[in-house]
Amino acid sequence: MNDQLPDDLTCWQYLEHAASVVFKQFGYHEIRLPVVEKTELFARSIGQATDIVEKEMYTFLDRNGDQLSLRPEATAGVVRAMLQHGLLHNAIQRVWYTGPMFRHERPQKGRYRQFHQIGVEAYGMAEAELDVEVISMTSQLWRKLGLTGVKLEINTLGSPESRVEYREALVEYYQANRDSLDADSLRRLETNPLRILDSKDKAVIELNKSAPDVIEYLDDASREHFERVQLLLEKLGISYIRNPKLVRGLDYYSRTVFEWTTDKLGTQNAICGGGRYDSLVEKLGGKSTPAAGFAIGMERLVELLTIEKLCQNRKRQDVYIVQTSEAALEIGLSLAMEMRDAGISVISNIGSTGFKSQLKKADRSGARLALIIGENELQTNTVTIKLLDNGKQYTVSIENLLTDVSSYLENTE
Repeated sequence: MNDQLPDDLTCWQYLEHAASVVFKQFGYHEIRLPVVEKTELFARSIGQATDIVEKEMYTFLDRNGDQLSLRPEATAGVVRAMLQHGLLHNAIQRVWYTGPMFRHERPQKGRYRQFHQIGVEAYGMAEAELDVEVISMTSQLWRKLGLTGVKLEINTLGSPESRVEYREALVEYYQANRDSLDADSLRRLETNPLRILDSKDKAVIELNKSAPDVIEYLDDASREHFERVQLLLEKLGISYIRNPKLVRGLDYYSRTVFEWTTDKLGTQNAICGGGRYDSLVEKLGGKSTPAAGFAIGMERLVELLTIEKLCQNRKRQDVYIVQTSEAALEIGLSLAMEMRDAGISVISNIGSTGFKSQLKKADRSGARLALIIGENELQTNTVTIKLLDNGKQYTVSIENLLTDVSSYLENTE
């Protein structure tokens, strides 16, 4: 687990703000959930045979003897909240969340044991249009962030009924090729053979090239649903690749699944993943309710934004006030309050440091403008504005200061 220091958070805040704007544009509202849930919730939703439940969850007994877990993902908690508060009775719900998740994995670049996700969940819509809506939300977010070069991979897992036949075909294929399976895949063969398709073992990857394709086992409704998803994505101009080995790591997915990937982060190449999970609400005790959503791995996306230099200058302050006397300090404090009320970020110098020292502080602060209030300015009821990027300076009256500063900041974004 790691700290997030002030210098690190510029990109995080840029991402969080952009995401909240996009989600609101699509009609999604924020939900906030506890980080601790009953262990049973994740075992029932994610699946007992998954790596997350078997190996990675932080699980403990509380003082009452209840078995609890730090949340390894958010979807199960969102469903629990929807059911607990009766939000799914004949209603469509669109929500988004953000926060820390916890998995006891081997730490590596872009993957920590406490990590963060931001994502959306939508309930009550079975149509393919919802699948396309959540995918197009991510596409719009990438555009808002200025992100390029990410690729969309999609697949379908079909309905639970059609997947039974596909599962049998996979088992038969892998049984005939047991010698090529590593120990992890042999274990999954008994519990969840679809997860073998996601293996990172070189021999298994080669074996999977000839594995049965789920497309051959889809029921008519699932096939029509997936064809509709592809048609609408094409209508929207959202390019995609169909990846028959894409299965996602959680048992609750059905029909459409998708991932956004990049080639700039090494082996940890997925920055967003999601899909449909129409049976999850019923699995957790509610009425059958179609649902879809996605989660973005924030650490990986922030790293990608940093690599592409999309967060530069995001931390910059607007104004640093330099004042050389008690009288100047009083005027400076008043001007700072006025500018902050107008939405301008202002640092007012504190301490009896000299003029040159204050200008050095202004440069180090990252401010775009230094406002200088000295003896000459006090006598003429003016302020000197210094452009810290190029050193140019000029004087304006206090009466016109707010208008002048606002205009400069708006025109130099």
